[in-house]
Amino acid sequence: MSSFKTLEWAGDAVLLLDQRKLPAEEVMLACRSAEETARAIENMVVRGAPAIGVCAAMGLALGAKQIKSNDSAAFAKSFETLCARMARTRPTAVNLFWAIDRMKARFAREEKRPVSEIQNALEEEALAIHAEDIAVCRALGRVGAEVVPDGARILTHCNAGALATGGYGTALGVVRAAVEAGKRVHVISSETRPFLQGARLTVWELQKDKIPVTLITDSMAGHLMQRGEIDLVIVGADRIAANGDVANKIGTYTHAVLARTHDLPFYVAAPLSTIDLRTPTGAGIPIESRDPEEVTRAGASRIAPEGTRALHPAFDVTPAAYVSGIITEMGLARSPLADSIRDLFRDPGSK
Repeated sequence: MSSFKTLEWAGDAVLLLDQRKLPAEEVMLACRSAEETARAIENMVVRGAPAIGVCAAMGLALGAKQIKSNDSAAFAKSFETLCARMARTRPTAVNLFWAIDRMKARFAREEKRPVSEIQNALEEEALAIHAEDIAVCRALGRVGAEVVPDGARILTHCNAGALATGGYGTALGVVRAAVEAGKRVHVISSETRPFLQGARLTVWELQKDKIPVTLITDSMAGHLMQRGEIDLVIVGADRIAANGDVANKIGTYTHAVLARTHDLPFYVAAPLSTIDLRTPTGAGIPIESRDPEEVTRAGASRIAPEGTRALHPAFDVTPAAYVSGIITEMGLARSPLADSIRDLFRDPGSK
């Protein structure tokens, strides 16, 4: 496990490690309502698809506890309003909607019970989602560790570690599992402009757990591949279409193209909850556009002239053809990815 907690249920609050302040400060932010939790997701206090899903579930459980009504119909209406608000936070990460749907399903199973019992059931479901996320990440880590050679130099992008999940990681979960299996690895973390998740978060997280890591700018990856200084690429995902197209942090597609050019494996590590079977291809994945000011600034410092026009798509889509395999808790999906993905969901043990 990682040596820190990304998020925690406190009964009357959702506690979040404020990722906007890392690495300078380690501050736990207490969200004391569903609205505060939703704003924390929007404002990047917490980020990473699995972590957003867990956080949303906890926010809904907290909001349900605070509904002041014992009337079942009124409670149901208020809960639906909370779900709609949570769904508006960020559009790309499908785990958000998966978690909301799961909370709705639990509510539907319990709706004829007294309100207090429904509230307890929703809290129970949120805690189960959190615990299962950690277990799933551990399982996919073990699957992924098999494709990591001893001595591997692994390029990763953004942060797909404990900070992006309930507490173990997807891409970095593979790294952790490889280390736990006794393999020597060295992570090369691209900085991930403009929000710098690779520089601020991935390096901080790996240093915390004493896993060797070197920081590079995003534009250095091709140079290192050309020189034979990268062995494989492992990234996370925010949504995977049914055909294997992968939406991940902006810049991922560039790394995938470079990996193909240099004949390097390019793996995506993600739980089945990140695979969206209702979206046939990557063309149907909504891409979040964030504030262009995040591009013209680095933290509080302006790095472009006043009045500069900027674009800020937060994600890009890597076509399935560039993906060597998708590492999940149920196994490794390989080309043709659409068939492999269907097989994973046919398995009676899959979720």
